[in-house]
Amino acid sequence: MKPRKVMIIGAGNVGSSAAYALLNQQICQEIILVDLNQQLAEGHRQDLADAAAYMPGRIVISSRPAADCRDVDIAVITVSGGALKPGQTRLDELDATARIVGNIVPEMMRSGFQGIFLIATNPCDIITYQVWKLSGLPRNQVLGTGVWLDTTRLRRILAEQLDIAAQSVDAFILGEHGDTQFPVWSHSSVYGMTLDEYSRLKTGHELDFAQLGERTRQLGFEIYSQKGCTEYGVAGTITEICRNLFTSSHRALTVSCVLDGEYGKQGLAIGVPAVLAQRGVEQIIELDFNEEEQRQFDDSAATIKKNIKRLAVVHH
Repeated sequence: MKPRKVMIIGAGNVGSSAAYALLNQQICQEIILVDLNQQLAEGHRQDLADAAAYMPGRIVISSRPAADCRDVDIAVITVSGGALKPGQTRLDELDATARIVGNIVPEMMRSGFQGIFLIATNPCDIITYQVWKLSGLPRNQVLGTGVWLDTTRLRRILAEQLDIAAQSVDAFILGEHGDTQFPVWSHSSVYGMTLDEYSRLKTGHELDFAQLGERTRQLGFEIYSQKGCTEYGVAGTITEICRNLFTSSHRALTVSCVLDGEYGKQGLAIGVPAVLAQRGVEQIIELDFNEEEQRQFDDSAATIKKNIKRLAVVHH
């Protein structure tokens, strides 16, 4: 079997945590670290190589330039344009991150990269669209972590309230990985029961849906304000997506996909349910929204498109 290789571009908190998660879950046979700060990449490489020595199988940890990527299956982009200041949103990271990505991706394509790009940097949907445009790859080969982490957060919060495992909750967030994301309550359930039915049965009272949606939306910022970054959650997200791609699981996750007519939209990437297989996004699942959800999805798409227009400025 050809060894599976994941390249992580950006060896900061997210990149190094993702490498550690990939290593511990033995998702691939080689993890390649890339960072402009070569000393940082080499430090992480040595440290992770120590951890790899405890693994049952052989996992190679290496460090090399992004351009040396012809043999890479999945390239995870975690580079960031800098830390958020108080009061800023993920959209404020766009210009600096887009500049870095604008240098790396064309260089990788000239080197013959034919794998899958997984975008795990902010603003996720806009950078996903930028990478797709720059790479010239088919849209199924470029996706972002999108709202899969937000979906997982929503399931975790619901699970804590309902005293049930998060894996038993079928609820999800769609739209932008940002302030315009929204929960799709009309399609949410616990083993076929609506969330309200289950909540009344289990706890005797109804759920506060508005509060649950807001809590999920704010959770990333809450963690950020408490510890200065988010890393383990997004590392878990990256690892989960890589596993589903490598195993061709055909599992549906809410990830950021480039749309071409789905949901009546094109010219953007946005968080939607998508079936993942070996070549990336196999199928985008189109849900019937109620009126309020449709309005929220349109709002989210409009916000993303408005910021995609800013990319043209960045590239000149």
